[in-house]
This record gives sequence, C-alpha cells and structure tokens, in this order.
Amino acid sequence: MANIVIPVAGMDCGGCVKAVEKAVGHLPGVSFVKADLAANNATVEYDEAVVTPAAIAETITRAGFKAAA
Repeated sequence: MANIVIPVAGMDCGGCVKAVEKAVGHLPGVSFVKADLAANNATVEYDEAVVTPAAIAETITRAGFKAAA
C-alpha cells in the first residue's frame, strides 16, 4: 500500500469534503481517503498495483474540484 497527499482546490464546505471522499473512496484499490477542508488536500491510501495517483487526481477533478498528483 502507498500513501499520497493530493492538493485539492475548490473545496469550501463539508459537502465538498464528502464529495471528494465518496468519489475517491469508490475507486478500486483505494483503502482509505480523508479530505481536509482547512489544508485543501486529500490523503489517500491505495494499492499501487490497482490505481495510480493520476487516476485519483482525475477522479477528484471529475467530482468538480481541481487536483494534481
């Protein structure tokens, strides 16, 4: 398992945090996700053999936020 902290721009409420966590949490290979509104990032634990940081960032972007891995 690997860990990554991805900067996330555009979160401005608890609903945004939940949206990021829900979207990333549904990705195969993701075992943990915690979005932090104050820090504007998301911490993700994932299986490198199943999902890439780029795919995680793309999922966050598709959820309506700006992210880069």
